[in-house]
Parts: sequence; C-alpha cells; structure tokens
Amino acid sequence: MQQKNRDLLNQSISQLVQRETHGIIYHSCNETSPLPSVHELEEVVTITRAIVFPGYFGNSEVNSENLALHIEQHVKRLFNLLEKQIYAGLCFDPADNYQTKLERAQRLAAEFITCLPQLRELLTTDVIAAYNGDPAAKSYAEVILCYPAIRAISNYRMAHELLHLGVPLIPRIITEMAHSETGIDIHPGARIGAYFTIDHGTGVVIGETAVIGKNVKLYQGVTLGAKSFPLDRDGNPIKGINRHPIIEDDVIIYSNASILGRITVGRGSVIGGNVWIDNDLPAGSKVLQKK
Repeated sequence: MQQKNRDLLNQSISQLVQRETHGIIYHSCNETSPLPSVHELEEVVTITRAIVFPGYFGNSEVNSENLALHIEQHVKRLFNLLEKQIYAGLCFDPADNYQTKLERAQRLAAEFITCLPQLRELLTTDVIAAYNGDPAAKSYAEVILCYPAIRAISNYRMAHELLHLGVPLIPRIITEMAHSETGIDIHPGARIGAYFTIDHGTGVVIGETAVIGKNVKLYQGVTLGAKSFPLDRDGNPIKGINRHPIIEDDVIIYSNASILGRITVGRGSVIGGNVWIDNDLPAGSKVLQKK
C-alpha cells in the first residue's frame, strides 16, 4: 500500500474513534454489556417455531419416538439463548447491577417458555384461519411452510408475549425481522385475537395500540395506523396514548384500505379495497368505493 493511502486510512481511523463524533449512536450505557445480537435472535425465532411447529422448522425428521427429545433439546437451547439476549436488552437500564439483571433475564426467559403451550394453541387458530380463508391452500402443512402471514404472525405473537412480560427492545427486533422477511409490519404492542389471518400480506401495517378481535382477515396493503397525535410543549409527539383503530370480531378488510385513528370498526363489517376510514363504523357496516 502506498504511504499516501496508508495516511488516509489512519486519518479516517483517528476521526472514527473520536467518541464525541458518535453522538446518540454510541453505545455508552454500559460498556461491559454487549448489545442484543440479531443473528442469535434469528436463532431464537427459528427454535421457537421448531417447538411450536415440530417438524416444520428445524429438524424435519421429528416423529412420535423422538419428539420428547426434540422438544427438550430445543427448550434448553432456547432458554440459554433468550437469557443471554434479554440480558443484553437490559443493558439500557442503568438502575440494576450485573447480578440483578442476570437473575431478571433468567426469570423472563423461563416465563416466556411457560407461555409456549398457549402460544402454540393461538398460532394453531391462525393456521386454521389461513387454511379456511384461502381456496388455494391444499393443506395445513402448506400454510405453515409457505405462507408469509404465518411467519409474520408467529414473530408477532412471540414478540407480544415478551413485551407483555416486560422485556425491552427484543420484541421490536423480532417483529422487524418478520417485516424485513415478509413485508408485513406488526408492532409487538398490538393486541390481536385468535383466528387471525392476512392474505398475501405485503404492505400490511398494524400500529402499536391497534386492537383486533377474533376471526379478522386482512388483505395486502391494509394500514391500521394513526391519523394524528398531539405534541407536547416542546413540539415532540406524546407517546403512550391510544392512537390506532379497534377492529372488532369477524371483520374483513380488503386490499389497500387505510383505517386511521382511535376509531372502532364494528363486528362483522366488511371494508372494501382502497378506502380511507377515520370515523367509527357500527356493526355490520359495508364500506365500498363509490362508482
């Protein structure tokens, strides 16, 4: 390498290591704690799917004879990975010492694993909803293996449980993994009932405070978003307020519809494609574009 190029590299290195140039992007909360690993969280998601849907993810040769061993090995691996990643997520909480954070991470990892039977039961209803709602589906196996909605919804349901337990940061990373993989953006804070399905899925957005009842079906491009939000005295958005729609049971929302604000779409309603709704709708409503 020529001396001129070597000098340029050294100059860049000198500038890049100056902490004052990092601003908000420098991880300075606790320099002894690593940040969460996206790579390891991808393994967390894969293992959880392998536990919930044995044979469909991970080892495809699971049978009645080796199922118990399969579940046991995966649960132990999941606990070890999740404990480590939750601890990393707690690095932004300066209040606790190492031992307290470690014990908290272990407790939260164990509590998440106790939720897995319920999680499997809920995801089974989503598989049934996808199968019953799509004439092209030939089997439950096809739905589990092929449908992006199941991947996105499974990530969401994992992340929602972790968020409910009080795990910071990790839930959002998990749902954003599904967003990148499928184009379906579901915030882990949303509350979604059983038998939920998304047909095709690309471009669906479900906001943090959205509430969705049972047996709801969305098509691609649907947005359950915020219309507007109040600002504080300094002009910053006020966080923690309900700003997304409530969708009651048995609602169908067709492609590219935008449902905005803290409004209620009543039970059994049908929302046509490419419509904009920002007001409450009574039960049994049918909203279509005007010809």
